[in-house]
Amino acid sequence: MARLPLDQKRMLRALSLLDERVAASAHLVVGGGAAMVLAYKHPIATQDVDAFAAKGGLRMAELDGLARDVADELQIEPDWLNAHFETFTAVLPRDYATRLHSVFRGKQLTVDALGPEDLLVMKCFAGRDKDLPHARKLVRLANDLSIVDKQLEYLVERRYPGAERAADYFDDLRDEAGL
Repeated sequence: MARLPLDQKRMLRALSLLDERVAASAHLVVGGGAAMVLAYKHPIATQDVDAFAAKGGLRMAELDGLARDVADELQIEPDWLNAHFETFTAVLPRDYATRLHSVFRGKQLTVDALGPEDLLVMKCFAGRDKDLPHARKLVRLANDLSIVDKQLEYLVERRYPGAERAADYFDDLRDEAGL
């Protein structure tokens, strides 16, 4: 069966249906294409919502079965709620939560998107050509590019894997933007 892509309307519907199914408080933080669509009105569709569970609410494993039920109802990918995203969040600045943008508030489910600076750090680490349109937009949306610069410098100094390549990607973006 062909699965439908997640545009803004379908993402919000999926989150609403998930909210109806959860019996306890859950707080998700989204990144990637979902954050671009929900928080920054980037007109794309994606197959998944990159998310991790914030501390103090239901864990992703507890949401998985409910998310699969939503997928069946909406005919979207069964793993539309992508918990694998959390493995990449180690590169985020410690204060990322101060820049979250609210994108969904339900009865039990709260969803925030990473701020543009934090998304940009992650896009620099991904370093993929397909992410260039997102990264270019994030450079324009960011309130303080020094946050990105400082985080990448910090990770380079600690020899975090891929940090030098991410810093080069960021430098190229700034050069291209004339910053």
